[in-house]
Amino acid sequence: MNKLFEKHETLFCMLLIIIYIVVNSVCVQAFGYTSCAGFIVNTLLSACLVTLVLSLKKSAYYGFTKVRNIKKFLYFIPLILILSVNLWNGFNINNTASEIVFHILTMINIGFIEELIFRGFLFKMMAKDNINIAIIVSSLTFGIGHIINLLNGADLIPTLLQICYATAIGYLFVIIFHKSKSLIPCIITHSLMNALSIFNVENTLYSYVSSVFLIIVPLVYAFYINRSLKE
Repeated sequence: MNKLFEKHETLFCMLLIIIYIVVNSVCVQAFGYTSCAGFIVNTLLSACLVTLVLSLKKSAYYGFTKVRNIKKFLYFIPLILILSVNLWNGFNINNTASEIVFHILTMINIGFIEELIFRGFLFKMMAKDNINIAIIVSSLTFGIGHIINLLNGADLIPTLLQICYATAIGYLFVIIFHKSKSLIPCIITHSLMNALSIFNVENTLYSYVSSVFLIIVPLVYAFYINRSLKE
C-alpha cells in the first residue's frame, strides 16, 4: 500500500479532494448538515482517511502528534478569538436538540476531513518539491473550494466573503502545521468553528465585520508565527 501510494501520490490526493467535494455536496443537498445521514456519511469518510493513514504508518508525518514549544505559538490564544466569531451576534437555539447534535458531530468530521486532506495529504505531497508553493496551493485550494457552496444554495456575496476568509484561515492552518508539525490544533479549531456555526445569528453588518476579522487575525497570527519560528 505504501509503495502504491508513494508512486501515485498526486493522483491519490486529487482523487481524495474530488471524492470529498462530490460526496459531501451530494450529502448536503440530500440530507443537510443536521441529519443522521449526513453524520454517518462524513463519519465513514473520516474512518476511511484514518484507515489510510494507519495503513501507511505515517500518523506523525501527517500531523497526529503533540505540539512542541507551545509557548512560541502564544498557547494558540488567537485561535480562541477566531472561534468566538460565531457567537458575537448572539446565540441561536432555533434548532431541535437532535439537529444541533448531528450538526456538531457532522462538522467535527468535516473539520477533520478537510484538515487531513488539504493540510495533510495535499500540503505534504507538494512540500517535497517546494514549501512556498505548497503553502500557497493548500491555502488557495481550501479557500476556493468553498465556491461549491453556491451549488448547495448559498448566496453569492456571503460565499465570496467565505472564500476570502477561508483562504486566510487556510494559510494560518498550513503555517501552524508546517511550523509545529502537528495538525491537531488545526483540526480542533476548524471542527469547533464549523460546529459553532449552528448557533450563529444572521446579520448583514455582522457578516462583513466578522469576515474582515477572520481575514486580518489569521494573517497577523501567521506572520507572527513565521517571524518567531524561523527555520
